[in-house]
Amino acid sequence: MEKRASCRRLARYSDTYHSLTRPPSRMLATAVSDAPLISIPAGDDALLAECRVETFRAGGPGGQHQNRTESAVRLVHIPTEVRVTAREERSQHRNRALALKRLRVRLEELNERDKPRIETRVPRSQKKKRRDAKKRRSDTKRMRKPPGPDE
Repeated sequence: MEKRASCRRLARYSDTYHSLTRPPSRMLATAVSDAPLISIPAGDDALLAECRVETFRAGGPGGQHQNRTESAVRLVHIPTEVRVTAREERSQHRNRALALKRLRVRLEELNERDKPRIETRVPRSQKKKRRDAKKRRSDTKRMRKPPGPDE
């Protein structure tokens, strides 16, 4: 029985839970990440030097040219292990340029930091409004029950 209760306790604050519940303030405090920023070189050649370049056959529609030549490119950024692939173009050079552009965007996304949440308090009037609504709801439910023997 306790296992189910703890599962419900955790599910209350999940993204998929249907009702609106306010998590306790200890769960709202978000820590700013201490991970260092990733240095992104300005030039493509310097960024390419930090990467492992893998070529492979692109496959898919396009006939013999795509099936026989290794035109698809996968770049692996060695310091962060971020992988990007490009296989849309018929040329390996264009795919490499496209993969470099995608890698640069992905590294910039990793460098973005979330702003710390500013804690806010629920106003007293809203707390009173919520209490009154719960009271009305409980009265309504109590009126649905058949009267007891002592009433």
